[in-house]
Amino acid sequence: MKYIKLLLLTILFSNCNAQTNKILISERLISDLSQYPIYSRLIEDKNGSEEWKEEYKYLDSIEVYEIIYLSDGLQIRGLMAKPKKAGNYPCIIYNRGGNRDFGSLKVAHGALWLGELAKEGYVVIASQYRGNGGSEGQEEFGGKDVNDVVILTEVLKEVESANTEKIGMYGWSRGGMMTYIALTKTNKIKAAVVGGAVSDNYQTIKDRPEMETNVIAELIPNYEEAKEEELTKRSAIMWADKFPKDVPILILHGNADWRVKPEQSLKLALEFEKHRIPYRLIMFEGGDHGISEHRDEVNGQVLNWFDRYLKNEESIPNMEYHGR
Repeated sequence: MKYIKLLLLTILFSNCNAQTNKILISERLISDLSQYPIYSRLIEDKNGSEEWKEEYKYLDSIEVYEIIYLSDGLQIRGLMAKPKKAGNYPCIIYNRGGNRDFGSLKVAHGALWLGELAKEGYVVIASQYRGNGGSEGQEEFGGKDVNDVVILTEVLKEVESANTEKIGMYGWSRGGMMTYIALTKTNKIKAAVVGGAVSDNYQTIKDRPEMETNVIAELIPNYEEAKEEELTKRSAIMWADKFPKDVPILILHGNADWRVKPEQSLKLALEFEKHRIPYRLIMFEGGDHGISEHRDEVNGQVLNWFDRYLKNEESIPNMEYHGR
């Protein structure tokens, strides 16, 4: 009898320990979009009843969740979208742009931005970053908050239907900067896409001095004491040789982007050339920061890139000089 009690206690302790080791501590299904401001944009009246507009009918095929997970012991909030149909789907980590409340994720982003990829057969997950959107901690604009992105490769292991052997990363603007840094800190990413990405913060503060005053200096710890060091950490153009050579990167930029000048991506592409990093650069004529003038083409390029390297497991391009 004593041994049976001991065995039961051991099983109970093991179960409790397994639960406390979970990283994804909350998944709340958003089951009724009518409770959110975005809803009126998604529907139309058909014979007296509300129906999804044609371009949003995919919402019946996906699920959107608000999530809470652990990063460096902090509770971080985010969103996730995935197909309703059971399966083993490749994954995409989406890195938002902006800082603090500017660019923070709303349910609308889960239904639209994440949902657009989820409907194509992907589990898509995104972080608010620490200090934002109800997350604990302090935002560092590309400092320790990069850990909130990198740890998502582990969070996905606890998501039903997520194939963590096939993970891509997609970031826009500041999220592109987060993507660049993350690629040097994990080997779990198989392909990456960035849009309007910050790759040279020295250039950023030269083009937009207010960014240094109102964002960078306020968010980066010890900025005044270690300005050069901190800007370099967040400027991929300074350490392009550190990028993995087995992760193809799609760089998208509008050449009318005033927030992040297109020169940042052009110059980084030249650095990638020097170090033979596999990449493709597409500059969109007249494109603004979100390349809104070419939205359908952008979406097609993003999906095609992830399909090639995640779903179809296409071989990495041969970056050695070759040919006749």
